[in-house]
Amino acid sequence: METAAKTTITVEATINAPIEKVWESWTKPEHITQWCHASDDWHAPYADNDAQTGGKFKTTMAAKDGSFSFDFEGVYSNVAQYSLIEYGLGDGRKVRIEFIGDGDTTKVTETFDPETQNPIEMQRGGWQAILDNFKKYTETSL
Repeated sequence: METAAKTTITVEATINAPIEKVWESWTKPEHITQWCHASDDWHAPYADNDAQTGGKFKTTMAAKDGSFSFDFEGVYSNVAQYSLIEYGLGDGRKVRIEFIGDGDTTKVTETFDPETQNPIEMQRGGWQAILDNFKKYTETSL
């Protein structure tokens, strides 16, 4: 019997901030709406987040010109404060985010199952752009 190799995508960034600040920026809705977009012509007008195992989250991502929006939402399967977040999306894809603090820096690594509509490199680029926005916001705004 053949088994198909499962492709995952990984993006990462080192944030110049302690783990507590990074965790707050990642999990609090008032912060999520400030960084959760891939480009300057998009924004996140709404976020709700129950960051605990079994909790749900939803972030609305929208083009600033009003031409398109979608909800990014899922259910947390594992949340370990200051170290790990795992969740499932409505389409069955899984996401794992690791946080490794080292004094005044924190490494964030996201590994996720790709969707089937867009090329892998496009998905990697989009998720990396959002993570880069997270880094910039967290380092300069909190």
